[in-house]
Amino acid sequence: MVSWLLTLEAWQQALLGTGFTYFMTALGAGLVFFFKNIKKEVLNLMLGFASGVMIAASFWSLLAPAIEQAEENGDIAWLTVSFGFGLGGVFLYIADKTLPHMHFGPNHEREGLPSHLKRTILLVFSITLHNIPEGLAVGVAFGAAASADDPTKAILAAISVAIGIGIQNFPEGAAVSIPLRQEGLSRWKAFLYGQASGIVEPIAGVIGAVLVMKITVLLPYALAFAAGAMIYVVVEELIPEAQQTLTSKRHFAVFGVMLGFIMMMILDVALG
Repeated sequence: MVSWLLTLEAWQQALLGTGFTYFMTALGAGLVFFFKNIKKEVLNLMLGFASGVMIAASFWSLLAPAIEQAEENGDIAWLTVSFGFGLGGVFLYIADKTLPHMHFGPNHEREGLPSHLKRTILLVFSITLHNIPEGLAVGVAFGAAASADDPTKAILAAISVAIGIGIQNFPEGAAVSIPLRQEGLSRWKAFLYGQASGIVEPIAGVIGAVLVMKITVLLPYALAFAAGAMIYVVVEELIPEAQQTLTSKRHFAVFGVMLGFIMMMILDVALG
């Protein structure tokens, strides 16, 4: 499989990788056909798991390679990576305050510019916003493989990112579609909206791969940018949402974070 992937362009590899992550989102959204309700502790475990995967991927799959690439380019590694990381957080902050969306918490807090869009659309936009850095992370990882000294190793590392993001997209898809079902949508509509939240990932992935492939000097910045954006999502959205429950049930989110972190760490060390 790896040898076949090496024959493809970076953007094609990114499209395949993010196509897998999108498929996993749709697969998770399909749980709405079997379940109408989701226990809060299960949702907390899912959100925690997604957080753990994203935290681990941010370091092993993005920041560590960014530092290495910056050093190879002769840049001041800590400065380059810090700038890219901060820029990723600022980008998500601006998007968070601009794109109309609604949080899945009990108060359904609205953010972004004022909008008359339906609540269901705003809820979908909330998860769509999360998926931008995830797709970008996969795309940049495959784009980095195009200029790597050891393409096989780099492709394996990119595959580990796609697998990790894809696995955490499964519960994330369910975390979108099942609450939408509780909002009163039919099972089919809840599924369609749930899977639609992942469509942005292939788009972001291809853009990320093309950018770093065409302008290789951007690679360390792009890797750090994706990491910063993912950490912003984890700290601003996922973990606080997972903690909105009784104190006695918050440990589900903690165990979810640890489980997701361990799984992504294993994937990165084993494949990368």
